[in-house]
Order: sequence, then C-alpha cells, then structure tokens
Amino acid sequence: MSVRGRHLAALLVLGLASMLAAGGAVAQQAAARPVVVGSKPFGESYLLAELFAQILEARGMAVTRRFGLGGTEIAFPALRQGAIDVFPEYTGSGLLVILKAPMATDPAAVFDTVSREFAARYDVRWLAPLGFENTYAMSVRTEMATRLGLRTLSDAARVSGRLRAGFTADFIGLPDGLPALRATYGLAPVVVNALAPALKYQALVAGDVDIIDAYSTDGLLDRYPLTVLADDKRVFPPYDAAALVRGALAREQPAAVAALGELSGRIDVARMRRLNARVEVEGQSVAAVARAALVDLGLAASAANGTTTAVASAMEKRAGDESFARYLWVRRQAIAAMSARHLALAGVALAAAIVVGLGVGLALARRPGAEGATRAFGLLQTIPGIALLAFLLPVLGIGAVPAMVALFLYALYPIVRGTVTGVGQADRSAVEAAVALGMTPRQVLLWVQVPLAVPVIMAGARTAAVTSVGTATLAAFVGGGGLGDPIVAGLALADTRMILSGAVPAAVLAVVVDVVLARAERWLTPRGLVR
Repeated sequence: MSVRGRHLAALLVLGLASMLAAGGAVAQQAAARPVVVGSKPFGESYLLAELFAQILEARGMAVTRRFGLGGTEIAFPALRQGAIDVFPEYTGSGLLVILKAPMATDPAAVFDTVSREFAARYDVRWLAPLGFENTYAMSVRTEMATRLGLRTLSDAARVSGRLRAGFTADFIGLPDGLPALRATYGLAPVVVNALAPALKYQALVAGDVDIIDAYSTDGLLDRYPLTVLADDKRVFPPYDAAALVRGALAREQPAAVAALGELSGRIDVARMRRLNARVEVEGQSVAAVARAALVDLGLAASAANGTTTAVASAMEKRAGDESFARYLWVRRQAIAAMSARHLALAGVALAAAIVVGLGVGLALARRPGAEGATRAFGLLQTIPGIALLAFLLPVLGIGAVPAMVALFLYALYPIVRGTVTGVGQADRSAVEAAVALGMTPRQVLLWVQVPLAVPVIMAGARTAAVTSVGTATLAAFVGGGGLGDPIVAGLALADTRMILSGAVPAAVLAVVVDVVLARAERWLTPRGLVR
C-alpha cells in the first residue's frame, strides 16, 4: 500500500473510532438522562405517576417528576414534544379525546386501536394495561336512590328534570361525558355545576347537588352512603389504565420501559380503590402509599429514592395532626423555593408587560383611534387561563416559558389602559402652557403628560402586578412550578392545608408587591401631585 493509501486508511480508522466514541457518549448521555414522569391533576393520576417514578428509581434510574399537568390536552402534547416521557392515561380517553375515533365498547378492540394509531401517528407507545378499568360511575345519595327508585342511568334520566348535577369540567365538555348521556339516555339535569374532582363528593353528601360523575376506582365511594347507577345502555367506553410512553424513551432507554412494564396486569380494581382510599380518605401521602404498594406487589424490597420536587416533598409529609402553623414551618424550605419561583415567573412577565404596555400606551395615546385599539387588548382578558396555556403549549412546550408568556399577555391590558387614560386626562391647562412655551408634541408628551399621568399609569401597573401574582398559580398546569403546585395537588388530594400552603404565601406576595409598587408610585409622582 502506498504512503498516501496508508494515510487514507489511518484517517478512516481514526474517523470510525471517533464516530464510535461519539456514539458511545451519546448513548451514555441518553442512558443517564432522567426519565420525566408526568401526571394529570387528580388523585389517582398522582398515585399512578408516583408508582411509575418509584419503580424506575428502584431499578436505578434517575427520575424527574412533573405532576399535576392540566389534563389530557396539556399532558399529551407535553409527551409528544419530549417535555415528559411517560404519564398514566386511559384507553377511552385516548380513543375519544385524542384520536376522536367513533365510540367502541370492546376493551381489547379499543386497546388495539389506540396502540396501533398512537404508534403510527405520534410515535407514542401504550404499554400493556395495569389491570384495572377506571370508568365513570355516576353516583347519587343512597337515601335519594331508595326514595326515587334509582338503580340505572335510565332511571335517573326519568327524573333528571329535578336533578342538580355536579360534574367535572372534563365530563361536561368531553364527548363521552354529559353529551353522551344526553344523546343516549336523554339525561338533562335542571342545573349543571362545574366542580373540581375533590369537591364533588362533598357537594353531593351536603345535598348541594344530586348526581356526580364519580369513577369506579375512587376511594371516596366507600366513605359515603352512595349508590352507583348502572350504565344499562353501555354509553361509556372502556377506560383501561396504562402507561403512555414516548417512542424515543423506548428506543433510548429500553430498561425504563421494561421497568414500567413490570406494573402491567398487577393492579386490579379492588387494589386501586384501596390505594386511592388510603390517600383520599385516610390522608396518607402519595409517596408513602406508592412505596407500600410496590413492596406489597413484590416489586420493591425497600424504600425507593426520595422524591425530587418541592411539591412531592410536601406530599410526602402530608399526614399528621400538626397545626397549620406547624405544617407551614416544617415545609418552610419547600414553600420558600416555590415562592421564589412564583415571584420570578410573575416578575419577569410583569417587567416585560410594563415595558411593552407603556410603549404601546404612549403610541396609542397620540392617535385618534386609541380607545378601539385599547379595547382590543382587553380581549386578552377574556381568554380562560387554561385555554390560553393550551394554545401556547404546541409552540412553547411546557415549563416556565408558556406560563410567563401567558402572564405577560394578561398584564398588558391594565398597563395599556392606564397609560392611555392617564395621558389623555392630563391637565389641559398644563399641556396648553407647554405648547405656548414652544415645546414639541414629543416634549409635551414626555415632560408634561407622562409625569402628570404617573398615578393613573401606576394604578394600572399595580393592578397588573397583583393579577400576575394570583394568576401565576396556573403555571402548575404546565409544569412551570411556583405556588400553584401545592394548590393543584391539594385540590386533587382534598388536602385543605396543602391548598392553603400555596394560597396564603401567594396572597402575601401579592400584598408585598402592591406595597413596593405603591412606594415606587410615590417616588415617581411629581411633588406637586403628591398630597
């Protein structure tokens, strides 16, 4: 071989070795990357997601938890985009909500459909079902069922004109929920109240509503004197619970999929209801119940690694008879960390809104069509928070970014409105005097109208600030963190102290921010306008 040929061969060998080394490094990096486990914002989803997380940790894998994402419309796009790797889902939801396929009642056929279509369309895998179905269990008080002779949904439809319903928002809007009951049974309650999952049982037992959309594995079904109405016309599709996994995770970390597969077929309806009851009724922590379940199933010999998020840490310490003050003190570090993140989310969004809103307001104030344009910004206020986040999710993914963008958009209107109004209502005699002195329109705006408008502009900024701090709790629904995490978790787990551990610091932050901006307003306002 010539010298040139030997050099070429050496270069090829070196290049191949470099490629192999790089490939090994990439594979090692993929294997070391934490598996991100998500959940939807209700108790059973938290519990199943914690089971997923702990069995992965028990098999030596690092895990990041992103629990409480805002329903299928948030969690599934997050899975497709790689923001999470796995979350617990139900085959009926996959069929009707995501695929929007025709109604089907055969469990095997439904699983076959979602497995095939999700793999082909989305590169997402359904692992084998966990072993239980969590279908709708429409429930009424036993006393009322006996009095009115209610045993089936057909019986309930007969008297539905007298019934007050308490349904979750998903059930009211999804095609397999209230619309299906109306179409199949003609069930039309006289009043339909949208209730959080944790509140509907309390409302039913208190007599505030007469029928709720319970679920067959709810632990609270055994706590109260309730009657589950039979679905005699088979309107509800099968809802087999399973792990929904990104295809990339299966390719990059097959050991993670194998670990999750160990749960398949191991949890029946009775076991799941008992696990839910330990959380919902007995007040045990999600982490402790999941850990005991894995040990009981023979899948873990000892406690899994500790949880990795502040809210999970708070959930771990849920049980106990401690006072609320003690509850807050024990969790002070987690609450402080969540408060700092909450303030950062609101602060960044507010700062951007002040800069943009002030600039837009000043530009509009000099034009005759200012009022109409200002009203257009007001339309942003009419978009529900969770809907706005759902719109932003496909573009921005989950995490802090979509939360800050949503807060920024919500904060714009009060700042733009305050600027336009303040500048427009500046003392006319002062403006005329400035013009008489030969000042240009720009000088009049910046040196006369804006200083005179400071109190009104700052009123808009203060309104936007307080609103931003309160609205920032929505960040929890897209994995943005902050004080919304314990609020969402507390609502899902019917834990009042957990809810207050997020709500009280958020209220304190709102007051503090308003006080700081009040001082800033006094400093910025011309002395002649300060009383």
